[in-house]
Amino acid sequence: MYSIVPRGVVAPRHVGDVVAALELAAEHGVPVLPRGAATSLAGQTVADAVVLDFSRHLDRIIELDPRARTARVQPGVVQEQLNRAASAHGLMFGPDTSTANRATLGGMIGNNSAGSGSVRYGMTIDHVRALDVVLSDASTARFEPVDAAERERRAGGSGVEAALYRELPRLVGASRAAIATGFPSYWRRAGGYRLDRLADALDSGDPFDLATFVVGSEGTLAVVTEATVGLVPKPAHTVIAVGHFRSTAAAIAATDDALACDPAAVELMDRTILDLSRQKIEYAALGAILHDDPDALLFVSFSGEDPAELAGSLERLTALWKRHDHGYHTLLAETPAQQGALLKVRKAGLGLLMAASVGANRPLAFVEDTAVDPARLVEFTDRFAAVLDRHGMRAGFYGHCSVGCLHIRPFVDLTRPDEVAKMRAVAEEVRDLVAEFGGANSSEHGDGLARSEFNRRLFGDDLYEAMRRVKGIFDPHDRLNPGKIVDAPSMTDNLRDAALPPPGRLRTALDFTVVSGGESGMRGAADRCMNIGLCRKSGTGVMCPSYMATRREEDSTRGRANALVKALTEPDAAAALGDERLHEVLDLCLMCKACASECPLGVDMATLKSEALHQRHATHGVPARSKVFAGIRALNRLGAATAPLSNLPGRLPPLRGLIGRRLGIAPQRPLPVFARRTLPRWFRRRSSPATGSRGPLTLLADSFTSFTEPAIGIAAVELLERAGWDVRLESGGCCGRAAFSKGLLDRAREQASGLVDALACTTGPIVGVEPSCLLTLGSEHRTLLGDDPRVADVGSRARLVDELLVEAIDDGSLRLREDAWPAGKRILFHGHCHQKAEVGTAATVALLERVPGAEVVELDAGCCGMAGSFGFEAEHYELSMRVGEDRLFPAVRAEPEATVVVATGVSCRQQIAHGTTRRAHHPVELIRALLLP
Repeated sequence: MYSIVPRGVVAPRHVGDVVAALELAAEHGVPVLPRGAATSLAGQTVADAVVLDFSRHLDRIIELDPRARTARVQPGVVQEQLNRAASAHGLMFGPDTSTANRATLGGMIGNNSAGSGSVRYGMTIDHVRALDVVLSDASTARFEPVDAAERERRAGGSGVEAALYRELPRLVGASRAAIATGFPSYWRRAGGYRLDRLADALDSGDPFDLATFVVGSEGTLAVVTEATVGLVPKPAHTVIAVGHFRSTAAAIAATDDALACDPAAVELMDRTILDLSRQKIEYAALGAILHDDPDALLFVSFSGEDPAELAGSLERLTALWKRHDHGYHTLLAETPAQQGALLKVRKAGLGLLMAASVGANRPLAFVEDTAVDPARLVEFTDRFAAVLDRHGMRAGFYGHCSVGCLHIRPFVDLTRPDEVAKMRAVAEEVRDLVAEFGGANSSEHGDGLARSEFNRRLFGDDLYEAMRRVKGIFDPHDRLNPGKIVDAPSMTDNLRDAALPPPGRLRTALDFTVVSGGESGMRGAADRCMNIGLCRKSGTGVMCPSYMATRREEDSTRGRANALVKALTEPDAAAALGDERLHEVLDLCLMCKACASECPLGVDMATLKSEALHQRHATHGVPARSKVFAGIRALNRLGAATAPLSNLPGRLPPLRGLIGRRLGIAPQRPLPVFARRTLPRWFRRRSSPATGSRGPLTLLADSFTSFTEPAIGIAAVELLERAGWDVRLESGGCCGRAAFSKGLLDRAREQASGLVDALACTTGPIVGVEPSCLLTLGSEHRTLLGDDPRVADVGSRARLVDELLVEAIDDGSLRLREDAWPAGKRILFHGHCHQKAEVGTAATVALLERVPGAEVVELDAGCCGMAGSFGFEAEHYELSMRVGEDRLFPAVRAEPEATVVVATGVSCRQQIAHGTTRRAHHPVELIRALLLP
């Protein structure tokens, strides 16, 4: 919701860099803002300051002690990274945030994050044991529990650290009445400074602990450079009951019964989120397992060591709900396989809700972090909904019913002054409502710019002034992330959308209504990004392969989208798109299209990059290499026609070096081998088969299957004809994918138009074996050719050949040898990125599972790193191999030689061969080899 341009960014490599940054900032009077992944929701991680980005380099787990159940971590360690390391010892970090795959421990400490399991594990503050910090005077200190004698000793020094041990006890003593009455009575809170903790320690004689005191201080008191955190036993088993309800209120009302069964979590999801999940391939599996059409779901999780005990908990819950007439159906998920789709959608609730944005009308985080006693949640939610109704606002409801915390996000258009005023009025009413219920205005997302302004009203003048004094003792010159928690600006200052100028004038070659959720223009497509940061995850999924390799913000989808919005806001947007710095930001995008499906907002960076390249070419001209790769079909046809002579450059180093130097092709990368017997030539010369019973079908003869891997196309034709199809080969033109990826959009449009002309005259399915080419008939052709009904017809008939072969095997038209492989034969499958993004890999997995006796393992190995021409380009070769080494190459190398490696994409097969020396087969080759006569 907020945007402030920083003074600069530092990615420190060690503590010395942090000290130096604070020394220089102090010398020049510049504020400093420490941050992790910048997934905070309330504006904590933006400021007119030098940003210290800990997520890139300070990301090591220094020590993990299973016996003591502790870990020493740097602030850039991602929560999921710590959990993976701890799980080897049966441990985990207790707080479980929905952003666990990108949220850093430093950020969680700054926010006092919690998550779905807080009813059992509490908040981050409950797991911090010690902190190494740099203070505002650039001195270093270690915060940990100390007894009275040690506190007195530390108070005797000079500098900020000594002042803390001297002045804070005095401040607590002078503010006891305010501390006793000013804090909310409910425990689930993350706002303000935790003077109540210091007061309790001083009253009881417990150790004085500044480590936990600075948790939740949002980087305003100290800069954390290392943390010792506690770990908890990881439950061996988890089971989930999913209650189906006819209304959100009915689901919340069922929470009391759920809490009576001692759950690990109770989570709400309303219809808004459910409907959005059905629109995304990534999350569509949920809809298939739900019963009827619920208005709300309540996820109740139970965790423990004894499966029988957990099954008993499910039985008790379902019995209670039935006795009290809560809900109309309860789905039980007792295995990880059953739980996968449920948990995936639950964790994506925020992103899915934000995907409902239309233009600047977005679901915003300004009243989404309230928490009240769960016993009063029904009444509180009713009153909250009444506030929204009075102001004519709609919102999505989801969150943690187990602790009375619902993330309610009203839709607001901050480009309209009346909407800004309405937002403020709602925030003030909700603030007062929370106070009336004895709850917390900030329960896990923090104060930031959205809520800090209200702290005086919430805590009272005396306690607020004590908090201001805390800030003064820690940071006398107000240099650490100023304007958060105390002395904050108005919540309506620094609003991003309100400050964004109108889009610069730009005529685009592509129709961006296809990729922007109905919003007009290229900037609307880029501005769908809401900075959730899912593109910064690593270790799972595809998005974003270059970020996973470099860990640079500018190489994430979020970074590129923000850079594009900036460029498209310039008065001369076309000139801005030709800017060299913008080109550097976009250059490492592999155009894998994973963001189109894995990003909850569907930010399609591949399409945005194509348009940006097109605009750049208009300013700077088209590089020769781009022309060559864009004309890959003509190049491959020529290579096949002149084979085997055309294959000599791949075998003769002098020729290979000349080509590499002239075109900038990496000398290490093997060149494709052209086939003299091409697919079109074989198809023309083969004996005509008998008329099939299934009807006509068109096989798209792509540029690679036609001229460099014709055996795959031949296998596909033979299988389809054996299955009963009358196969027609479409080999006359290119789909335009290569030209599209290089930004030669006029050529791509011409090629797309020619292919659509040819295919529109056909009937029956249109199938292909190369996903990137076949799937170009869908979204790319729509962005190129607009709403031509023929484009829609052709795209609707496009299917991967795998789907048709599964049908033919299942109905007996194709029969495979039962004794072909020994039982347990492994097939390792790597799916093409475009296939994953557009249609998913289920059909290919199903086809491989039809192989008798085979064990099919689908890799979650991200992008292969080749990405068409990207891996051939000299300046991209090293990154291409790093992407492959992330997960794909190690997984392939770990397999025995007997394992059959399968990949649907030509680039994937090239990369696997180059990176591992293992041959990867196309699925149709495998099926053809196993076909009975």
